[in-house]
Amino acid sequence: MTQQKDNPALSAAEPMMEWWQKQWSQGVTPMARMQLAWMQSMAEAMQFEAQFLKTLADSGQKIAQSLDGDPPQTPAEMQERYQTLISELTDAQMDRMKKAAELSHEFRRRVWEEL
Repeated sequence: MTQQKDNPALSAAEPMMEWWQKQWSQGVTPMARMQLAWMQSMAEAMQFEAQFLKTLADSGQKIAQSLDGDPPQTPAEMQERYQTLISELTDAQMDRMKKAAELSHEFRRRVWEEL
């Protein structure tokens, strides 16, 4: 404080520095919010992928248990088991694609709210 009173240039520049600091901090905040929105969207995408990978793992485990514990007796029974597993995987893939499409819209909404 004593230096500003001793130096008239610093005293004259003080309002400008305060204005610049306020403008700079307001400019950073929206960028940080947009980055947060992006990170939230990425976290959701990773969660969707983890759920899909879990479904794939569960399906593989069901196939292994089916062939190891109680093997199918007829080709029709084997086809039925595979059909059921493929149906589950297809549903999981469709759910994954639906969530990915929604994520794009959700990300745009989040960014728009930040702007």
